Amino acid sequence: MNIIKAGYQGILLPDLNIEFDCSGIPDRHTFISHAHADHMPRSRQSHVFCTPNTYKLMQKRGYKGTAEILDFGEALETDCARITLCPAGHILGSAMFFVESDAGSVLYTGDYRTPPSPVSEGFILPGRPVDHLVTEATFALPIYKWDSHEELAGEIQNFASACLEEGETPVFLAYSLGKAQEVMHMLAPLNHPVQIQEEGYTLCKVYEEAGFNLGPYEPYNQATCDRKILITTRRALNNGFAGRAQKKRVAYCSGWATGTVGFSPGSCDKLIPLSDHLDFFELIDLCERLNPEKIHITHTPDASVVQHYLDNLNIASRTLE
Repeated sequence: MNIIKAGYQGILLPDLNIEFDCSGIPDRHTFISHAHADHMPRSRQSHVFCTPNTYKLMQKRGYKGTAEILDFGEALETDCARITLCPAGHILGSAMFFVESDAGSVLYTGDYRTPPSPVSEGFILPGRPVDHLVTEATFALPIYKWDSHEELAGEIQNFASACLEEGETPVFLAYSLGKAQEVMHMLAPLNHPVQIQEEGYTLCKVYEEAGFNLGPYEPYNQATCDRKILITTRRALNNGFAGRAQKKRVAYCSGWATGTVGFSPGSCDKLIPLSDHLDFFELIDLCERLNPEKIHITHTPDASVVQHYLDNLNIASRTLE
């Protein structure tokens, strides 16, 4: 099976005329796994295949191309392959793609999470043998091991409640798509007003239409933000977001909150390792369960660590560069 890297995120199966998370080349089947900016097609002329919620979110984020919508479990038949979409558990709409052909089967994960994000469609494997697993390994070091979503929700609720009780404004730093809505869903039981940065606010309706409770929320208003629960990005906070809040405390919600890279612990009050990717141990467990002929690893801090563990399981692997 010929599997090659194409650009920063993209993966190409040239013999099958299939590409994943690329910009879209005419006469090639281009599949988009989810609506994060680094996976969306760059070209406004692209024609892609994706899930309904991914297309809705891409449109909200400025995508002007066309899309053929495929539901989870639905298969697309081409001249040389059959491609089925499986829920990836990363964010709303995120999909894995299972490709079956005469040359063998490939599962392309895109970004994924198991156990799945509570504001996603879940996580489901194909249920048929996988010959080649193309997997991201963003947090593939043993220092990354996540608490359960229930424990993390408790941390988020406790932080917000403690701040409000002490007359402070709680600020959660989270990506505008996926993480922000997950934090809002976890805060919903508090029934306290939330204000979210405009970029994230425009995406929330898609989540509500999908049936997820985000609690009472409104767009950020500098004049009325004091004593509300605030959700924003690090960049916006650095540019004066919540500047009028008299007293505020900041919680950083990310897998990188483990404290290794991406954020200085001294610049916020609380680090909450809430990730929309699977942790190291979940990755190794998944690889062992699937036991494919070969694993193709992308986006990893140190591929040799993952490969060492896979070697011990007698699973062949390589890094896609």
